[in-house]
This record gives sequence, structure tokens and C-alpha cells, in this order.
Amino acid sequence: MRARGGWGGGGVMSEAFRSEGWAVRPSFVPHGVTSGVTLLGDDNGITQLSGDPQVAWQTPWSEISSMQLVRFSRSLALFATIDGVRYVWRTNRRDQYDEIANVLSAHGARIVRRRRRAGVIAVVAVVLLASLAGGIASFFTSNSSTTTLSALKAVNLKIDDLPSGFYATTGSLLNYLFSPPGKVYVATTTTAPAANSAWTQVATSFQHCMGVSAAKDRMFGAAGQQPAYQVSSPIFASSAHGGLEVGSTAQYYKTTTMVEKDTAEMSAKNFGSCLVASNAALILSGYTVHVPTVPSGASWRPVTFAKGFVRGGVTTLVPVGSATTSPTTVPSSAPLHLVIAIVTSGHYEVTFGAIVAKWPATKPLLANIVNTLLTRITQSGSTAA
Repeated sequence: MRARGGWGGGGVMSEAFRSEGWAVRPSFVPHGVTSGVTLLGDDNGITQLSGDPQVAWQTPWSEISSMQLVRFSRSLALFATIDGVRYVWRTNRRDQYDEIANVLSAHGARIVRRRRRAGVIAVVAVVLLASLAGGIASFFTSNSSTTTLSALKAVNLKIDDLPSGFYATTGSLLNYLFSPPGKVYVATTTTAPAANSAWTQVATSFQHCMGVSAAKDRMFGAAGQQPAYQVSSPIFASSAHGGLEVGSTAQYYKTTTMVEKDTAEMSAKNFGSCLVASNAALILSGYTVHVPTVPSGASWRPVTFAKGFVRGGVTTLVPVGSATTSPTTVPSSAPLHLVIAIVTSGHYEVTFGAIVAKWPATKPLLANIVNTLLTRITQSGSTAA
């Protein structure tokens, strides 16, 4: 936390609320305390007390943005951006919800009470497929929006979700996976991926990795179903951590029955590793004339606070010292790692992608972004339009 006015534990303030028993991610300082946190709030700002001896970190309201207080069935979560870093505080105590909500809402926070749903939350994800004929956009035709689209656009990655120093870029390897930012695509019954040897090999390799037949495969195979709507965020880049690029695509399905069928396939233990490997191969096929060798991948399960379906994976896309003719803001002298994560809830699915020079050093940052995306779809509601 880039808070202002840190001092020793002897400070005194006039608080409007004092709430104990919180945990925070990430820590305010490297390797700092993340549990046993006390939050205080008054007209001046928010103060956190933590550690032994106790240290106070005070941040004025003017330096806090994008605040959200979310009430779950058994917990509270507070999200806020400070100095470009997205923080989340969480507690199992809900007895002070009204008191805290009154103070935060008076200073611009969004107050959310997560609605209860009957039965198990339906979850879904669709891999970001990029055919040689122009990426995922080839599966859809552009069309006008409905009332659902404004909510769908709102769940995507935004510049305010990221630390300072990020900017929108058009030169990224992720362009081989994500459709153009802000452009809405509506599924049709006639669209299909272009047939070519690279696509066939990648699909076959994915199905072999998963141990599923082409007829039953819902990612590349005949059993897949199209989302009703899709829209992507811009690709954002930063020179931090040796260079990284991030982006997301949000999709909306008309029924939860459709997405429940996807869940069975995505729940496989090796789904994350098979997913990222196939997407890496599709990127490679986009700027080489040869049928790509499908790289190996590793599963990644980012730690999240909101409840929902999460799967991911990471692979080395371009080894250190290897040249690439594909556009990217990450230095070519660095190893390029592809990270993919899918978060889902109700009718929504959001696929997050990143190109990073350093892994696992960027893991906490990427997990924080994934958690932000998951929180949006779990609190946004997901009734069919």
C-alpha cells in the first residue's frame, strides 16, 4: 500500500468506525503483515493498523479510487486502488457492515450486496481461439448491442484496475488471441474456424492432452457452443517486471445450462496446462509459416477471494535469446511467458491473458487482476437478457 503518513503505533485519530479481524492482499510493504489487520475510517481517510508493535498507515480519501465494499453470504470484502495498486481487505465478520458501508459510501464507494442464488452457481469458460484467418473475431459477426452488453463491457479489464505505468497498446502478441477492443461480436449459426493444418494440429493436441474426443470436446471440437455476445478490453502494457502485457475478453451465454456442460471439461486437473499450451501454439502459428509444435504448459490456480470458477496455466512462449517478428512491447531479449486464466460465474465468463518477461515474479500482480475480474462477474448478476 503506497499510503501516506505511516507512523508508529502511538497515533490517535477520531474514527467513525473501527473494525478488527481483517486480512489484506497484497501487503503494504514487501513481506509485510497481511493478517490481524484493523481498519479505521473517518472524514479524513482510511487507516490500517497492523503488526507488533502496531504500525498505522493512513491514506486520505483523495488518494483512494475505485472503492467497492462487497457483502457476501459469510464475509465482507473491501476493494480499493491506491497509488495504482489494487488492494483487497477481507473479513469473516459482518456485524459492522452497515457502519462501514455508511462511511465508505459517503466517500464514493460502491456498496454491493451479493444476491443469493439457488443451487450451485453455474460456471463456464471458452478458450480464446485464434485461427489463422484472423483470430476469434472470425467466429462472430458484428452487430448492435442489447441491454446485456453494457453489463458485459463493464466486467472487462480497465486501466484503473492496474498499477501506475500501464498504457493501452496495439502492438502485442495477445492480439493473436483477443478480438479488437470494444468491438461487440454476436454469434451466428454459420460461422466456423478456417480449416488449416495448424488449426487441426493444435485442436488434436489439445484433445489428446485432455483425453477427450473431437466429438465431445467443447473447446475446439464439435460439442462447443458459442456465446451470445463477446467484447474485449484494450491490451495494456508496462515496463514493470521487465515488461508485461495484459488483456481480457468477456463473453455472455444465454443459458446457464450451456455453461454447465463446459464446466465438466474445464474441471479436469490438467485443463489449465492444456489450455495455455494450445493458445501458445495458436500465437506461434500466427507469425510463422510452419505448423507449430505445441509447447508444454503448467497449471496455475491463482488465489482469489471471491467465489467462482477459476482455472489457468502458464508456458514459455519464446525462450530467452530467441527472436520474434511478432509485435510486442516486452523486450525481445527476455523470455516470453504466456499466462491464461478463466473466471466464470452465472452467464458470464472472462478470459484473462498476459505476456510477461518474468515468472513467477509477476504471479501476485496477475492473481490480483484475476481476482478483480472474478469479483465483477460474481457481484454483477447474471440473468439472461
